[in-house]
Amino acid sequence: MVIDVTALTPLDTLWLTETIRLREEQAGALEDQEANRRARAEGGDLRTRITRRALWLAERDGLTGALRHWKQGARLALLALLVVALVSGAGLALAAMGDGQHPVNVFWALGSLLGLNLILLLGWLAGLLLAGEHGAILGRLWLWLSDKLARDARAAQLAPALLVLLQRQRLNRWALGLLVNSLWTVALLCALALMLLLMATRRYGFVWETTILGSDTFVHLTQALGALPALLGFGVPDESLIRASGDGSIEAARQLWATWLVGVLLVYGILPRLLLALLCLWRWRRGRDQLALDLNLPGYGTLRERLMPSSERLGVNDPAPAALHQVPSGVSAQYSDGAVLVAIELDEQRSWPPALPKTIADAGILDSRESRKKLLDQLTRFPPARLAIACDPRRSPDRGSLALIAELARCATATRVWLLPAPAGQALDSARLSDWHEALQQLQLPWADSAPLSWLEKGHD
Repeated sequence: MVIDVTALTPLDTLWLTETIRLREEQAGALEDQEANRRARAEGGDLRTRITRRALWLAERDGLTGALRHWKQGARLALLALLVVALVSGAGLALAAMGDGQHPVNVFWALGSLLGLNLILLLGWLAGLLLAGEHGAILGRLWLWLSDKLARDARAAQLAPALLVLLQRQRLNRWALGLLVNSLWTVALLCALALMLLLMATRRYGFVWETTILGSDTFVHLTQALGALPALLGFGVPDESLIRASGDGSIEAARQLWATWLVGVLLVYGILPRLLLALLCLWRWRRGRDQLALDLNLPGYGTLRERLMPSSERLGVNDPAPAALHQVPSGVSAQYSDGAVLVAIELDEQRSWPPALPKTIADAGILDSRESRKKLLDQLTRFPPARLAIACDPRRSPDRGSLALIAELARCATATRVWLLPAPAGQALDSARLSDWHEALQQLQLPWADSAPLSWLEKGHD
């Protein structure tokens, strides 16, 4: 099994490692003998070995593919939320400006453009400062959509692992904050663009109206709101023009009110959201770069002796799996060379090995834990291009033999199982031979009833 580590980002690697840890914490230890052996063979410190073990298990159990599906679903969910933001921004602009048949109440329009944004912004800031964590509705919606659009049952294990991983550096609030503020920035930019388009193609008049407030209130409010936009060059109506606009739309004030409204939307709506999005992006990247494997977490302590043992332990102590893991395509041909013939638990009645050309290496008979471990370690370091595994079909295809065949096959580019003929004067049990065929089909391994020496030597029959 070849794992393309370069296709995974550091966050992906930590994410998959955390997923494996939580999975073992909830459902018990996985069958990991081969993963541990490969991690030990590749060396490195404990963190490196834990990571390599987790990546191998994730690839074997399909979590790496599920991660790709989840990220595709996340991108689709983000695209859907962007569409919603654009439509919402257009709706804000249309609600504020109207159809152009009646004068625009400037403060009503301002409330339509910034009211909901301001309320939600204050709520987000309160959650950020007081609670320390904030489960934004948009963030939860994005995670829910990501799970649904991934369309992979195994992807359901990824979102909880991601949240647990990000909580260590309190990155949840910055990730969700980046999402929320970016979407609001897009919505308000869309509202600004449509508002400018409407102003360019329609003739709007601007007024302010009140029943209980005096004109001084609107004068002071207009000048206070326009102070910051004025620093950027946006116009602000003077006192006389503001008072006159209360009695009806004034032709000379159209452009001045329009620029004031645009400036207030830009300064008090778009810029705060944009700056907060940039702040969240900076904090997200900074915290993401500081993420690392925490060896004090439950589950990692028990791996120390298995991955960095003080003395090697041999044998299989794990419970039997519900089903054998299928053998993938094996080692890439670029990293393999030569041909190897090995036999599994042959009795003394057979003469072994057969006459072999010099190009085929004889790995002997695997009949002990020590011989199995020694060969597996050697094949892991120097994988063969072709491997033939000789088995006695008079024996039942038990779990241990099939697991060993699968593990050997994962160390070679191509593998064939040689089901040896019965010794002279004996016959093979057809039912047992059928069991072997069924088991090898499950492992997706080809078998041969005659010596595959030509295939081993030349690569073809």
